[in-house]
Amino acid sequence: MNTTELVAAAWTTATHAADVLALITAAEPEPTGIDTDGVVTFFATNIAPILLAVLGVIFIGRASKGEISKVLTSSAIAIVGLAFIAGAATLFFVGDYIINLIFE
Repeated sequence: MNTTELVAAAWTTATHAADVLALITAAEPEPTGIDTDGVVTFFATNIAPILLAVLGVIFIGRASKGEISKVLTSSAIAIVGLAFIAGAATLFFVGDYIINLIFE
């Protein structure tokens, strides 16, 4: 085997290896994070109205039985829960603002 054949064989092997490495590195997409905005939007538009409707049905059922004190207590608890949810949403936006302020 002369030098020309050796160089040609080495060149073919090297270009094939480079092609394989290029395919491997190009095939792996960069990892993406969790779409928290999408998750929050999903819960706000789909889950929360269903839960509020269930609470409304429970309150109406209790009120029709004459259990007004239980309805008022449950309503107050539900309103406090909604206030906590609204506070959490507010803190989400405040935290996002603080992060943008610090890191940009």
